[in-house]
Amino acid sequence: MDLKNCTLCPRSCGVDRTVGKKGICGMSDTVMLARAALHMWEEPVISGSTGSGTVFFSGCALKCVYCQNKPVSRGSVGKAVTVDRLCEIYFELKAKGAANINLVTPDHYIPQVADSLRLAKSRGLGIPVVYNTSSYVNAESLTALEGLADIYLPDMKYMDSCIAKKYSLAPDYPETAKKSIDTMIKQAGKPVFDGNGMMMAGVIVRHLVLPGNVLNSKKVLRYLHDTYGDSIYISIMSQYTPCTNLEKFPEINRRVTIAEYNRVVDYAYEIGIKNAFVQEGEAASESFIPAFDCEGV
Repeated sequence: MDLKNCTLCPRSCGVDRTVGKKGICGMSDTVMLARAALHMWEEPVISGSTGSGTVFFSGCALKCVYCQNKPVSRGSVGKAVTVDRLCEIYFELKAKGAANINLVTPDHYIPQVADSLRLAKSRGLGIPVVYNTSSYVNAESLTALEGLADIYLPDMKYMDSCIAKKYSLAPDYPETAKKSIDTMIKQAGKPVFDGNGMMMAGVIVRHLVLPGNVLNSKKVLRYLHDTYGDSIYISIMSQYTPCTNLEKFPEINRRVTIAEYNRVVDYAYEIGIKNAFVQEGEAASESFIPAFDCEGV
């Protein structure tokens, strides 16, 4: 995990991020945050009634053409913070009633995140840490988080490498995500909940249903269920919202239909998935995309 020759993600760009150069993720070694605030729109066992303390990191190595958070993922918004300040933010969110600390797209900052979490836990943070990731990260990089992340919230976007290449320029996504999710599950163990039904440890794998890609969704669900059974939860998401500049991809320049989403959910039940979260139609709304105005940073 040497940021002088960065190989945190499968892009392995080898950039020396310690001298201000930016990797494919768009970031140097300076941690940039776009927002730190309570978020009510995660899975119920994550948000609860008080909200999840989400910390949005700027930059991303996975260049999805349909990204809903492009100002953040492309690094055009964000404020620089130190490891000490990052730790302070966790405690500020806790003071606001956060059920947990939810680190969103932090993969390209794993060394700094690990340092901030060790510091926070030594100071008695006392609430779970959620690691919220695209899963496009080298499994070896995740070893730095063992004992620091309590809950993993990874995506499993694709099982088809052709689709992964077309929409995320990452034909290696399926195999990368399999390895990284397997590492997360080994670290976090089986789901654990408190007396109020809030998750304290475990893994929830998210899958965003894309327009016209029901077969891909079915393959993802089949793989997860066949591999992990009831030892994980699966969140089947309908909130895909078309962004701008999708003229070259007209097939996904629309929302997922109710019929498409229902086919995926019905399939989940048909193959025996029990631990699942589903979304209602209103989830596909821009109101679920927060303002990235550096609040709380």
